[in-house]
Amino acid sequence: MQQVRSEAFFAGARPVDPRTLPVPARRSPLQRVNNRFNRAFVLHGWRIRRGVTIAVLLVAATALIQVREPIGAGFAALSTFAQGHFADAGLAVGEISITGQTLTSEQAIFDALGIQPDTSTLAFDVESARSRIAELPAVESVTVRKTYPAEVTVAISEKVPVARWRVDGVTFVVDAAGEQIGEDRGAYGDLPLVIGDGAADDAMVMIRALDHFPDLSKGLVALSRIADRRWDMIYDTGLRIQLPEQGVAQALGKLSFYQAQYQLLDRDVTVIDLRVDSVVAVRPTTPPEDPEKS
Repeated sequence: MQQVRSEAFFAGARPVDPRTLPVPARRSPLQRVNNRFNRAFVLHGWRIRRGVTIAVLLVAATALIQVREPIGAGFAALSTFAQGHFADAGLAVGEISITGQTLTSEQAIFDALGIQPDTSTLAFDVESARSRIAELPAVESVTVRKTYPAEVTVAISEKVPVARWRVDGVTFVVDAAGEQIGEDRGAYGDLPLVIGDGAADDAMVMIRALDHFPDLSKGLVALSRIADRRWDMIYDTGLRIQLPEQGVAQALGKLSFYQAQYQLLDRDVTVIDLRVDSVVAVRPTTPPEDPEKS
């Protein structure tokens, strides 16, 4: 380090009035806080931005929850108001045409449509009504149309009933899958009648098996499901034919052969038991007389 003589230092010096020297301004508390915030934002800006964003979202969500019910009530009131004005203007649904229903009641269809006296054609939701009607048990497919100014048309295609199922004193109509599609009110007397728990589920298999032996259907009034395992055939004469659990088609073929050869179904018997493959057992209506007593 080079030393400077005092004579050299004072050589360039000049007298100065101390009052003319600048006085540094003191930083206020607000400036100090601002400086600290700027320093913190530079170092931790991403954390601060994330916190602010979360806070804003929370405030917005809280405000939305608080105003949701008033907004919903306002929209409902506005919708009702508009419906009434559309109805007053001649756009209220005034005519409903329904075709294709037999098993499905008109009342059930009206309920599914959801049309009120002040429902306007303009506001009627065709797709929602179609979805509700399609859920009715007997409906296979449905078309709903609205025609301005005031008409709604419903065209229904129903499932095909294949049998009647009687359980607990009530007779239902069932489709090929065994599903209940309506009550039998006397219009389906030509369909086969099945009786007992579980009969509807297996009815189609038994009906198709009998289709191969039309001679066995004469006078047949019901098919009774026994313990949900096998079938009994019941005739109008009171004759009951007991079928096996397995090999039903073979048993029906044997019965058809005996009918063709010996008119077994026309004999004076109450029960024909085919549950054992190698045996055809019969129970006569009148027990045979004992030869020793004659």
